[in-house]
Amino acid sequence: MWYKTKASAILGIEYPILQGPFGGNLSSVKLVATVSNAGGLGGYGAYTLSPEEIITLDQQIRSATKKPYNINLWVSDTDAPDGTVSEEQFKRATDLFRPYFDELGIALPAKPVPFQSRFENQVNAILHQRPPVFSFVFGIPEAGILEQCRRLGIITAGAATTLDEALALESAGVDLIVASGFEAGGHRPSFLAPAASSLTGTFVLVQLIREKVKTPVVAAGGIANGKGVVAALALGADGVQIGTAFLATEESNATSIHRQMLFSDAAKYTTLSRAFTGRSGRGVSSRIARELLHEEKSLLPFPLQSQFMSHLRKAAIEQEKWDMIHFWSGQIAPVLKHTKAADLMEAVIAETTAYFEQ
Repeated sequence: MWYKTKASAILGIEYPILQGPFGGNLSSVKLVATVSNAGGLGGYGAYTLSPEEIITLDQQIRSATKKPYNINLWVSDTDAPDGTVSEEQFKRATDLFRPYFDELGIALPAKPVPFQSRFENQVNAILHQRPPVFSFVFGIPEAGILEQCRRLGIITAGAATTLDEALALESAGVDLIVASGFEAGGHRPSFLAPAASSLTGTFVLVQLIREKVKTPVVAAGGIANGKGVVAALALGADGVQIGTAFLATEESNATSIHRQMLFSDAAKYTTLSRAFTGRSGRGVSSRIARELLHEEKSLLPFPLQSQFMSHLRKAAIEQEKWDMIHFWSGQIAPVLKHTKAADLMEAVIAETTAYFEQ
């Protein structure tokens, strides 16, 4: 059967269908449990959570499903030297964004507070709780962490946006490699080269990796139905990761307006932009993303840009200025059909099965 792959065997799941682990409070326990209970692998993006919150989250997921699930972290969670920026850098950013704050009638925020990396403490919570799967983006955890995962029986999966990154992940000994194509919504998790030069499409990336890498590969980006699963498997993938289609379901923690945008005509147009967080990410095209496309030198580093923009985002939501908000979305959004996660899983499985039974 098509679903008996190396990925499904390693993960201990029925179908090699992974739900994208959305960060930024877009994941939900309900979505994770729904996907896992349907035979896939639910995923939760926890990079904004404290260690204590990760422990609580893991307990909540275990109460909602007895099946395998995934908790995701960012290995590199800051681009700010010493956790802060100079007054000159902050002035350039405020000068650039002042017209948008003025348009909303709100004051510019104070300089973001210094940020210290939380990854090491977050990993300790992962090792303490032992979730079935620990996935990561923006880098590779140090060898000692991966060795502890192996010893504790935690499956590891790392994201690659290039062949070089996939080779590095295999050398580190991860169990699965998630090949993240540029079609995908959300941040580009590049770590060996800048995101701007790591824009290979999913189906090319899968083939490049399969030629050189023995570690099982999961295709991510541009997949939302059975056709995408069939194509990925045909090109050598051992499974798929579906993001935007699950983000659009009622079970995700996306706002109602975000879900509406994913089903709207606006979703035909997406843009990679650093203007909202400081790191490149794909979302529905917005006025800010278009107008600041060539002004990225004045942005604050991640995550200070996120802190800065949170003030503008809050006001824009309150005033329904949707063209000032970056609604995360992949390029596949225009084909979305399902508003419930269980229905999406059922449809993807049925469509894929029907193809292989022809």
